[in-house]
Amino acid sequence: MSTVRTAAVVLAAVSAFALSACGPSEDGAADTGSTTPSAGATASGTPSTPAAPPKAPSAVGTPPAPSAPSASAPASGPSASATDADYDVFPCSTYDVTFSAHLAEPTTSSYLLKITNKSGKACRALGHPVVTFGDLDGQATQRGEAPGIEDALRLGPGESAYAGLLGGAHDGTGKTVGSIALTMDTESDLEQKPLTASTPGLYASPTANSVTPWVDNAEDALSL
Repeated sequence: MSTVRTAAVVLAAVSAFALSACGPSEDGAADTGSTTPSAGATASGTPSTPAAPPKAPSAVGTPPAPSAPSASAPASGPSASATDADYDVFPCSTYDVTFSAHLAEPTTSSYLLKITNKSGKACRALGHPVVTFGDLDGQATQRGEAPGIEDALRLGPGESAYAGLLGGAHDGTGKTVGSIALTMDTESDLEQKPLTASTPGLYASPTANSVTPWVDNAEDALSL
């Protein structure tokens, strides 16, 4: 009988302990034994998606920095035709050249005229030489067609150009002169100092004298 009573007392104690463990907490809420949700979880236990960090505000009114040009991009500037190596080659004047005249054919008073670039830069021998005959009025007439300024003969330092001067046959209408004077066609009003050359025996006929344009060799100058 005492054994049965002791077992009943023990069973009652265990039951009382169990009830107190499952009972309400001090604040009245049932203690479920679960841990506190982490900061990343919602109240329902579902993990929340972290919010994206705010974008930094862009500077108002600040233009974007210009991109550097690529190495292959051509520099701005004149076109290729404007940047041609000869764009600054000016016409030759008498200040740029030396001058000489040599008898080529006595019967026709034909002389070979030669100029040589004595300056340190290139120049262009334009058109025809301007030739006058000593104290005679007028100048030699032009024979043959000269190229335009773009195609005019280019003379580098030390290079020469040639022209053929024809005085004319002794027809009794002209006069023998001992020298001639030369100036260059510059297509401008540039004042030049005439260059002179000795021409013994040159007969200048007013109806037959003529001079060729500047060319790059003596043979062509005398055959034009």
